[in-house]
Amino acid sequence: MIGYAYVVADIFHVGHLIHLENCKAMCDFLIVGVLTDEATMEKKPQPIVSLEERMHIIFSLKCVDAAVVQETYSPRGNVDAIKPDVLFESASHEDPCFNPYGKTMVMPYYPKQTSTKIKQKIMEEWHKEQSNIVGR
Repeated sequence: MIGYAYVVADIFHVGHLIHLENCKAMCDFLIVGVLTDEATMEKKPQPIVSLEERMHIIFSLKCVDAAVVQETYSPRGNVDAIKPDVLFESASHEDPCFNPYGKTMVMPYYPKQTSTKIKQKIMEEWHKEQSNIVGR
């Protein structure tokens, strides 16, 4: 059974890993789409990490059998090309895509750690340090 999941994977963290490991546990062959910067920016800020680096990270995971570029935020184009038995969607998506070639499984979202939270923490720490430098 072929599964398809997709991620931005900017600032890869444990939530990404748990998601992809859970997807792999439900299929024999997991293909993961990695969103381009342009696809990401349809709904989120531009990624910090390059697409090439994000692709390398995703493909290096033992739970991932293949990594492909996803050109739009919606997985529709890749789903139509791959025709997976299972499309894995995140519970965080407001309008999940439907898989006409098999089933769609909505996977839980892991809000404890997100790339956005990591970026916010980095900025908060940077601002603290800047105010300490200015205050000296």
